[in-house]
Amino acid sequence: MATVVATCISKNKGERKTPVSQVELRVNHGIVGDAHAGDWHRQVSLLAQESINKMRDMGLDVTTGDFAENLTTEGINLVELPIGSQLKIGDCLLEVTQIGKECHTRCAIYHQAGDCVMPKEGIFAKVLQAGTISAGAIIEQM
Repeated sequence: MATVVATCISKNKGERKTPVSQVELRVNHGIVGDAHAGDWHRQVSLLAQESINKMRDMGLDVTTGDFAENLTTEGINLVELPIGSQLKIGDCLLEVTQIGKECHTRCAIYHQAGDCVMPKEGIFAKVLQAGTISAGAIIEQM
């Protein structure tokens, strides 16, 4: 069973996100109060706990939100989801719009480890149905 491990937001782009108890998602916007929200294709970012654990295994002291992901997941292989896949999480419905991203500026994690999982293993989605998501929410692939 796939679940949400953490929900995270940041006020500014280019910084680590802070875990919060829950996030509110709006259609064609993303997460209320998050720097990356807006009418575009990368409204919500997701990264697997399994990916974070890879970086921990390299000796880094990292946790949820450190890769600027909004939703940390567990038990779902995010990078194998085709573009257009839909995920139901609580009341919300997300559509996968992008797998990975180009990292224009190397982040602090890249400089520490010589690698970073977010550009290769993070995914992005847009909000099709609004609602709230909190840690422990079940993720269903539609």
